[in-house]
Amino acid sequence: MRILLFVFFITFTSTSVFAFQNADSLSYELQRKKINGMLNARSQKFGQYDQSLITKTGIFGLKTKRDMQNSINILTEIIQTDNEILKETKTLLDYKNYQQEKVVSQSKQSEERSLAYMRTLNKLQTENQRIGTEIDDYKKDKKFYQIIAFSLGLAILSFGLFAYRKISLKKP
Repeated sequence: MRILLFVFFITFTSTSVFAFQNADSLSYELQRKKINGMLNARSQKFGQYDQSLITKTGIFGLKTKRDMQNSINILTEIIQTDNEILKETKTLLDYKNYQQEKVVSQSKQSEERSLAYMRTLNKLQTENQRIGTEIDDYKKDKKFYQIIAFSLGLAILSFGLFAYRKISLKKP
């Protein structure tokens, strides 16, 4: 009964592990099929073991030493199969862990890239604001100098006009 529970446990855990697998992964699928085949072979061996327990070839329907040895041999094969299943399941889990680590690594790289883009955008926005402020200051300064130049030109023109009138009034 414990062995049957063990088979159920292995089947259940391997099924839940497989539910999260990447469907495109050929290696993962092959490993999974290999383990499923081993589980089927184990189930068949367990059926043979049940049959060997029923088998009684001795006199008066008793079990012989050979019948018991046959049952022991089948149990030994089941244990060896269990050991192989555990080894292959570990390989499968290692492969799954590798895939998960790869996904985590790629997501970290993607996140770092996104953060770098955001930093660059912030830097460019700050630079753009600084340049916009400089342009506004330049326009204010330019306007100030234009007003001064216009005022100076007007003053020179007025002075020239004033001087021309004075000179023209002195000449009769």
